[in-house]
This record gives sequence, C-alpha cells and structure tokens, in this order.
Amino acid sequence: MLIKLGPLFKYRDYRLLYIGQFVSFFGNMLTYVALPYQMYSLTHSSLAVGNIGLVQLIPLLVTALFGGALADRLDRRKLLLGSELGLAISIGILLLNSLLPTPHVWIIYVAAMISSAFVGFHRPSLESLTPKLVEHDDLPTVAGLRSFQMSVCMIAGPAIAGFMISLLGLPIVYFIDLLTFIVSLLAIFFIKARFVIERSEENTTKSIKSGIRYAMSRQELVGTYVVDIIAMIFGMPMALFPAIAVTLGGVKTLGWLYAGPSVGMLIASIFSGWTHKIKRHGAGVAISAALWGIAIIAFGFSNSIYTAVIFLALAGAADAFSGIFRQTLWNQTIPSHLRGRLAGVELISYMSGPLLGNAEAGFVAAAVNTAFSVVSGGVLCIFGVALSIFYLPKFWKYEAPGVAVNQDDATTH
Repeated sequence: MLIKLGPLFKYRDYRLLYIGQFVSFFGNMLTYVALPYQMYSLTHSSLAVGNIGLVQLIPLLVTALFGGALADRLDRRKLLLGSELGLAISIGILLLNSLLPTPHVWIIYVAAMISSAFVGFHRPSLESLTPKLVEHDDLPTVAGLRSFQMSVCMIAGPAIAGFMISLLGLPIVYFIDLLTFIVSLLAIFFIKARFVIERSEENTTKSIKSGIRYAMSRQELVGTYVVDIIAMIFGMPMALFPAIAVTLGGVKTLGWLYAGPSVGMLIASIFSGWTHKIKRHGAGVAISAALWGIAIIAFGFSNSIYTAVIFLALAGAADAFSGIFRQTLWNQTIPSHLRGRLAGVELISYMSGPLLGNAEAGFVAAAVNTAFSVVSGGVLCIFGVALSIFYLPKFWKYEAPGVAVNQDDATTH
C-alpha cells in the first residue's frame, strides 16, 4: 500500500511546516557529509571524526531536556523560529572557517557543539508542534510522510554533497545549507495557528522531572528509547564512511555511502501505507532494529560500493519502519501537555545513540580495524535488542489503543 498524502492537502499550516523542514533538512544533509569529510581531510583520523559525536552529545543532553520543558511552557512556533536562527549561525561559522587558508579543527568542534545545542531546542518544539496541526487519526500517515521527507533528503543531500565537495569545494556546500534556512524560517513565520499556553506552577526543573517520571512509568515508551539507543550505539558506522570511501573509490563514493540507508528509507516510506494497520508497535520497533543489525553485519563484509549501498539500503528500510512505529506510538499515546518534555526525552534517545555510535565506531576501528568495528557493532545490536525484549515484556506486547489521548488544548484546524 502506497504512502498517503492527505494531510499535506488537508492542513495548510502542516503543509507549510512540512515544506520548510523539507528544504532545511536537505541543506542539513549537505553539511552532514561535509563536516566529517572536512575533519577527516584535516586529521586523517576516524577517531577525530567520531569525536564530533562526543562534543555534540554534551550540549544535547542539557538542551534537549530544557528544550522539551520550554516547548510545554512557551509558544512552540516562536521557539522553533529561534532554534532555526541558532542552527543557521552554526552553519555560518563553518562557512567562515572553511574560507580560511588553513581551517581550524577546534572551530569545527565548536560549531558542532553550537548546532547540537540548538537541536536540543529545535526538535522538541518541532515534534510537539506537529501533532497540534493535524487530527489524531492522521498521525500514522504523518509519521510515514516524515519518514519519506527524511529519506528523500538523506539520499539527495549526501549524493549531491559528494559531487559538490569534489567539484566546487566545501564553502559552497556550507553556503547552500545556510540559504535553505531562509525557506524554513519563512514557512514557520507564516503558520497561522496559535495555541493556548498552559501555565504551570512547576518550575523548569520540576517540570523536567515530571516528564521523565511519566516516560519511565510506561515500559512501552522506555522500550522505544532503549532499543533505538542500542541499535545506534552498536550499529552506527557513519564515522567510518570517510575511511571506507577511500577503499571504494574516493570522495565521490562517500556521498553514496551516506545516501545508502536513505535509499532504503525512501522505498520503505513509499510503501509504508500498510503500517497504519499494525497495532503491535513495540514488536515492530524491536524487529526492525534487529533487521538493521543484520544488514549492518552484511555491510561490514562488503568489498564493493554496489554491495555496500545495497546492504545500507536494507538497513535504512528497517530503520524507516522502526521510526514510523516509534513516532506513531509516541504521538498517539502521549498527552498533549507533556508532548514537549517527552519530545526532549525522545530526542536524547534517537540523537545520543548515533553520536555515541560514531564515537564507538571510531574507537573500535582505531583499536582493531574498520571491518571489525562494523561487524561487531551489528552483532551487539542484535544481542542488545534480544535483551530488551526479555527485560521489557510490556514493550514487546504493547498494542495500540483504540481511543485518542486527551487533546484538550488542540487548536481548530
């Protein structure tokens, strides 16, 4: 069953948000390739590339929780605008540094930290705003559209970035990313919907704690966080792509390695219509994560760019289905007044995993070798998912309820 496009025609504000984020995310994916490539070209070290993840993790852990709390207390639209401006500033820093005769490694790390800090405010405001722009019954379709958006950008962005870096240089890549923020900022600015902000007597710290307590009280939510973190920590080989590309044809193949998972995500998203019939979302997340691990193991044994992209595409397809099931479970069951704080917790789960995973992959590759790092990570991913199913039975057995959560502060569409 093909993906449904109904919400894009049905809701004007959601359409604006979707288009703006589509363009902006495309630009982000250009930098997603350019940043580690620049670091590797300056240092010739996979460990240095992996360390980008570590410096990004520290500010993210702080701002994600506060960003989630603020998204429940402030105007989510305005918070999203401010976050986009902050992200644009971080890209401007990378652009200026790339224009220097000898770019500084420490500036790359600083820009990465700034960007990560603003992502901690951006994602909770975006994730908590989206369910307010559409009706509850359309949320599974919105999850599929989100997966489609991400997969298209994650194919086109890296593929184009690889050629642009080799033909035009890094500054052009950063400049184009900077321009995409103009589109996203205008789209957010023209959203008409306004929301009643619930004033809480809790201070920010207590608000964060109450959100965490709620998340920890629901084993099915904990399972989505844990499984995703495990899959990304042990099965995330992105930091190794610059080194792997050297053996598979050079910088022109680098973009295809980054785009590989997204090819699978795109195909999976296009044919994601069947997912709205699935009620066992926890089982769907777990099975998808295990399939990701299997595909990553196969990728570790690849000796050509063609087989590498095929197995990365299979991994991406599994990740797409996992993401759809996670988003549907979150959006359908989390009360609106907690959505921002829980979006912050979600952000930590699905962002900290890849960041730690890149650091882990770089460390193991430096200690042993690149192939061992990839294959061992896939094996540990599968083992970790199995343990999660055993220790979190309510997550595995979870079945979607037939009624909506309270959306008493939703606006008129």
